[in-house]
Amino acid sequence: MTETTLIQNLVINPDSLGKPSGFAHGVLAGKTVYLGGQTALDKDMKIVPGNIVDQFKQAFSNVLATLVEAGGHPEDLVSVTIYLTDVDDYLANGREIGKLWREMAGSKYPALAGLGVSRLWQKEAVIEIQGVAVIQDRA
Repeated sequence: MTETTLIQNLVINPDSLGKPSGFAHGVLAGKTVYLGGQTALDKDMKIVPGNIVDQFKQAFSNVLATLVEAGGHPEDLVSVTIYLTDVDDYLANGREIGKLWREMAGSKYPALAGLGVSRLWQKEAVIEIQGVAVIQDRA
């Protein structure tokens, strides 16, 4: 008979983000963090006003807050998917979004996908960011 060690998944819901209902902001399974899709919701669960750049900043901040709460760092991101209601708007603002990414997460990029969608959960949302990270051992 083989002995199996069961690792419990840990739900990650940072106090700095709005209280989720029916979902988790993230789930830590072993050293892997599954980061739930984040739109540009503020603490009061309202989409921040502004353009794609403003919404990217808030949504990515939400993703990173969840990752940090799980014990990770931006460089632990291994995969990110960005859902967009207007791909052309994202591309037109790509330089500014790229600059924000580097300020927030550095210049090590994960595997990345961008998908155009007809709409997101909140009608005012123009972007949603989801990711996966593997927390590295740090000495």
